[in-house]
Amino acid sequence: MLALREGTFDVPAWTKAKVHPDHHAQVARALYSLPTRFIGKTVDARADRTTVRFYVASDLVKLHPRVAPGKRSTDPNDYPTGKADYALRNVDKLKSRAGELGEHVGAYAERLLEGPLPWIRMRQGYGLLRLCDRYGAARVDVLCARALSFDVVDVPRLERMLKSAHKVEVDATASGKVVSLPTSRFAREAATFATIRRDTSTGEGGGR
Repeated sequence: MLALREGTFDVPAWTKAKVHPDHHAQVARALYSLPTRFIGKTVDARADRTTVRFYVASDLVKLHPRVAPGKRSTDPNDYPTGKADYALRNVDKLKSRAGELGEHVGAYAERLLEGPLPWIRMRQGYGLLRLCDRYGAARVDVLCARALSFDVVDVPRLERMLKSAHKVEVDATASGKVVSLPTSRFAREAATFATIRRDTSTGEGGGR
């Protein structure tokens, strides 16, 4: 028998992954592109330490180097030759909707979706709109202005900041207590607040 190879065996993980309209499927919290013909389909994904492979039935249809969670691996060849008119119309519609929600939300969407392949970031763009629905457009607009001033163009990071702020508010509301003072603590008879007190010994009023 041959000696075992040194090092630990790389056990691959298999999962199902749906290919979204932005051409990407999610595996282990990272995104990988596939060709247009697979949009809307669910494929088999095999992930090991160095690669992610996508299969339809037993056919290998895409291979990517594995990237860290939160990152993406995009192959421009997965997109139609030239600029996809349909995709660009959706990008323009998304930008327009963002601009309606706030000046800085619109600016953030413009910055997010700039570049030669804007549709690969449409998922984050729709995420930005959902943040406005969930936390209020005014609040997101202020945060977008601040993020742009620091050159932070990352919708998941915005979401984490909003969740953190919301949790602080909820916890403060839940733990805040209105202390009711006893009704008799400072109670006095009404006569003690009179500006003229009657002298009961003489029957005459006296100034206080």
